[in-house]
Amino acid sequence: MRSRPRRFAAALAVALAAATVSATPATAETPPPPQNDAFYQPPSGYESAPPGTVLRSRPMAIAAFGALPQQVRAWQLLYRTTDTQDRPQATVTTVLLPAGAKPSKSRPLLSYQVAEDSAAPQCAISYQLRTGAGNANIVAQAEILLIDAAVRQGWAVSVPDYEGPKSAYVAGKQAGQAVLDGIRAAETFTPLGLNGTQTDVGLWGYSGGALASGWASELQPGYAPELDLKGVAEGGLPVNPQHVLAGANGGLFAGIAMSGIAGISQAYPELQQFLDTYLTAEGKTALAKARSQCNADNARDFAFKDLYRYFTIADPLSQPVPQAVLAANVLGRHTPAAPLFVYHSVNDELVPHADTDRAVAGYCASGGQVRYQRDILSGHIALVITGAPDALNWLSDRLGGKPAAAGCQTRTVVSSLASPGALTTLGSVLYNDLLALLGAPIR
Repeated sequence: MRSRPRRFAAALAVALAAATVSATPATAETPPPPQNDAFYQPPSGYESAPPGTVLRSRPMAIAAFGALPQQVRAWQLLYRTTDTQDRPQATVTTVLLPAGAKPSKSRPLLSYQVAEDSAAPQCAISYQLRTGAGNANIVAQAEILLIDAAVRQGWAVSVPDYEGPKSAYVAGKQAGQAVLDGIRAAETFTPLGLNGTQTDVGLWGYSGGALASGWASELQPGYAPELDLKGVAEGGLPVNPQHVLAGANGGLFAGIAMSGIAGISQAYPELQQFLDTYLTAEGKTALAKARSQCNADNARDFAFKDLYRYFTIADPLSQPVPQAVLAANVLGRHTPAAPLFVYHSVNDELVPHADTDRAVAGYCASGGQVRYQRDILSGHIALVITGAPDALNWLSDRLGGKPAAAGCQTRTVVSSLASPGALTTLGSVLYNDLLALLGAPIR
């Protein structure tokens, strides 16, 4: 049984390598990026529309890694949402149905948040899922494998550009509200045929996607109480951005920190003013670079750099303005009403597990429903894969009508793949993803 997932993984790796090699301008015409695409510009007067209103829609062909067509039904929806400063804005979600699926009021909806982790508009997943988009945000693009797995459950799936038009990476309130309004938009989009606010809804995301999912889960009772949120799966959860940024600085993940500084400053004018005042000339050039490219390039260009050297003051994160902005983006202040499945590596080299431990403890002390799984063998990147089967199985139970266990359960496991059914689910996901990459309909 253990050899089957390995064989499927090897075949999948070959398919992914072929996809990357073939994703050249010759395979498809490059679509215009969001900043040059009129679809992303909201119509005049959109500000008066209720949050979640669909402003514009279009059918869309979806491709894995910009090159391999995925046989699903898909559309892009431009919808009205609200930014960090409580101002109206518009962003896009990509909504999907299985190939050949008909509208169904009994169909659940999953909002899947990818780890965009970038501060440039062309890195948004709505663009990265398009044929001919290239591989600039290949880490986020790889999550098509989990999106396909969700579609294969028979669910409708919403994949929102939760960072919004300003690519406000790390801005939690912005992300959570965009996720919830994307769900509202999907529930009213006639071609999906969902049952409006009676639709059973789930959330899923890992790392940057967990940040968005976590904020959506905390904000939902107050911001979108009408949504029937059945469960939230979030892995590698970044609870405290200051701890992530400080820990990543100077190390392998310093590029993530640079993307975070670039993104969150686009949501907070006072932080941008701080950067304008205290960045060196070299620092301003670096910030502009981080805002022009996606996560993979930032990870390469800023790895092992001491980002504090870009400032004219020592320890810039300790200054009042960054302190206030980062403190406003710490999770754990509100207990979600929906059940949670939280999975995290105790050896996570990017996101401190102690922060997640504290957030879960706070949820539980306030009456939350949490299953918390701490994984020993997997690091931050590995748990994307090894934790996915448990997350998918847990969500399948919630969206299938099975209630979550009452109260809280925390367990530390050697590997998430040792959970009952995990290896079977992983083998099925890898096998069917390989078929999807080769052009089989996703049903």
